[in-house]
Amino acid sequence: MENVFEAIVETDGRIKISSHVRLAKGARVFVSVPTEEPDSVISGVSLSERSLSADWLNSEEEAAWAHLQ
Repeated sequence: MENVFEAIVETDGRIKISSHVRLAKGARVFVSVPTEEPDSVISGVSLSERSLSADWLNSEEEAAWAHLQ
């Protein structure tokens, strides 16, 4: 069974688990550090949407691709 615990990084770099946890010596653990920033790929897509729409959403583009409709 997998358990997930919240932890914080202390000023000296040590990881402190927020709740009391007893682990066996040599227990294998995984540490995941979530970012507080949006995913960079999604951010790039949303930021480029306005720029791309200026190029793509115009009458010349509509005429060029009309045969596909």
